Amino acid sequence: MSLEENKAIVRRYTEELNKRNLAIIDELIVPDYFTFVGYPLHGREEFKQFITMLFNVFADWHETIEDIIAEGDKVWYRIKITGTHTGEYRGYFPLIGKKIRVAPTGKKFTITEVSIKRIVNGKIVESWGVYDNLDFYKQVGAIEYKDLPEDVS
Repeated sequence: MSLEENKAIVRRYTEELNKRNLAIIDELIVPDYFTFVGYPLHGREEFKQFITMLFNVFADWHETIEDIIAEGDKVWYRIKITGTHTGEYRGYFPLIGKKIRVAPTGKKFTITEVSIKRIVNGKIVESWGVYDNLDFYKQVGAIEYKDLPEDVS
């Protein structure tokens, strides 16, 4: 696949997920898919469950690609994710190493994620991503944190 074809796959995948078309996962992701965004998910079915949870908890979840670069079999992209916390969130909070539950707060959030997808023969085989989960948890009301004092010396 060309670099442009690989970028087109990522764009199409993102557009279809924004339409809540979960069939795109079966079409563009291999059965033994691996992803790591905060914690690992193994397999297409586990990933589908995760995406379904996101759509249930954040009903207006939306991703906008802001930058996209391809090199070899990898596509790097930066996305803006927006949504509203409308359902109970059960997630892993890496800073404390525990799972948490957060009742719906109705709060809106905006985060930026940087993700790398590896594409082989037109299918996404793995993905790695990072985002500021501390800011995300603060925005949805899962945690509160205070500003640091001006002088911490």
